[in-house]
Amino acid sequence: MGGRTLFDKVWDAHVVEDLGDGEQLLHVDRHLLHELSGHRGQLEIARRGLKMRNPELALGTLDHVVSTAPGRRGAPFAERIVATFRAESAKAGLRVHDFGDDGQGIVHVVGPELGFTLPGVLLVCGDSHTCTHGALGALAWGIGTSELVHVLATQAIVQAKPRTMRVRFDGLPARGVGAKDMILALIGRLGTAGGVGYAVEYAGEAIRALAIEGRMTVCNLSIELGAKIGMVAPDRKTFDYVHGRTYAPAGALWDQALAHWRSLPSDADARFDAEHALDCSTLAPQVTWGTSPEDVIGVDGVVPDAKPEALEYMGLAKGRAIAGTKVDRVFIGSCTNARLPDLREAAGVARGRRVAPHVKAWVVPGSQRVKREAEAEGLDEVFRAAGFEWREPGCSMCVGANGELVEPKARCVSTSNRNFVGRQGPQARTHLASPATAAASAIAGEIADARRL
Repeated sequence: MGGRTLFDKVWDAHVVEDLGDGEQLLHVDRHLLHELSGHRGQLEIARRGLKMRNPELALGTLDHVVSTAPGRRGAPFAERIVATFRAESAKAGLRVHDFGDDGQGIVHVVGPELGFTLPGVLLVCGDSHTCTHGALGALAWGIGTSELVHVLATQAIVQAKPRTMRVRFDGLPARGVGAKDMILALIGRLGTAGGVGYAVEYAGEAIRALAIEGRMTVCNLSIELGAKIGMVAPDRKTFDYVHGRTYAPAGALWDQALAHWRSLPSDADARFDAEHALDCSTLAPQVTWGTSPEDVIGVDGVVPDAKPEALEYMGLAKGRAIAGTKVDRVFIGSCTNARLPDLREAAGVARGRRVAPHVKAWVVPGSQRVKREAEAEGLDEVFRAAGFEWREPGCSMCVGANGELVEPKARCVSTSNRNFVGRQGPQARTHLASPATAAASAIAGEIADARRL
C-alpha cells in the first residue's frame, strides 16, 4: 500500500460508516454559521421539531446582510434576519459573536483567527467559500440549507469521497505579485471546471513561502477552480499561527494536538489522481477582464479575442491593454482579501497618495479584530488620508446581500472572489485583483500596475 495524502488522512479519520454506492457518513468537528444561511437552517430545524445536537461544536457570527456603514443601520429585512438568528441561537445555546465582539466579522476570517479552525478537523459552513479553512490543514467545504439542517440535527454529513489533485506552485513570485495573483493565474490556466470532482492540495515553494493569510487567499478560490475542497499541509507557520488563539487547545492538549498535526502532511510516496504545476517566477499581477474568474490576464496584458458576450457586458474591446481602463469603484475586502496583511499591502500603495476624484473606494476589514489591529497600526488613517472610506466588518460589496452594491455599468476593481454577471449589482462590471492592484487602480483612476507606483 502506497503513502497517503493529507486529504485521505483527514477524511478517513472522520468516517462513521460506509453507506455504499460511494457515499460515506462523516462526523463534523466544527460548524460555522452566519446569519443568512444560518437563520434559514434554524427556522427549518424548528419547523421540523428537531434540536441542535451539538451547539458546543458550532460558532455563529454576523457578516452577510449586516451594514458596514458606521452606525450599522441595516435595511428592515436585514434586521429581521439578524433578530431571528440571535433568537434561535439563544434557544439552541449557540455562541454568537455579535457587533463589537472580537469574533464578529466575515465567517471565514473569524474562524481561523479565533482558533476555531484547526488542522485536521472537518469543518462545514453554509457558504461556498468554506474551502478557505483548508489553508490550516482542515478538511472544509460549503454546504447547502438541507445539509446545514442535517448537520445541526446530527453533527454528521453524507458525502461521496472526491478524487485528489495536487497543484505545485514552483519558484517564488517577483515583488508585487502575491497569493491572489497565484490562484487567479491557476484558474486562468485550468479553468473554472478544472477542479470539479477533486480535493486539491496546494504545495510547492511559493505556497510554503506564503504567510497563513496568503494560503487562505489561495484556498478561498478553490471553489472558483471548481473544487469544493482546497488544502495546505500544516507546518511550523500553521502551528505558530494557531498557538494561543481563543479556541485553540492549550497545555497538555496542545502537545497532544501538535503531535497529531505533525502526522498529517502527505507522505512522500503519496499518489494523486491529478497533478499540475505553475511557475510563479514569471507571473505578473493578475486582473480579470470577463465575467468568470477564468477570464484573467496579467495587468500588463491585452484583452483577448474571446467570449464576445462577456466583452460586451464588460464594455471592453479585444486587443486593448487592460491597464488604463477607467474605473469608478474600488472594493478592498471580502473573505478573500480582508485580513491584516491584505490591508497592509493596500495601505503600502495608498500611503502619501490620493484616490482619483472620480473613484469611490472602500476598505472593509474582515473582522473586528482585523479592524482593531489595523487601527492600532494607523492603517485607517492612511486610507482616510488617501480618500478611502474605512468601514465596519462584514461581507459588504462582495455579494451585496446587504444592499451595498456597485451601480449599473459602473466598473469596480475588487479584491473579492467572483466577477459573475450581476454579482456586485445589476449590470455591475467587476475586475478581480489583489489588494495592491486595487489600491493602485483607486489612485490612478484606472486599472493600474502597482509595481509602477
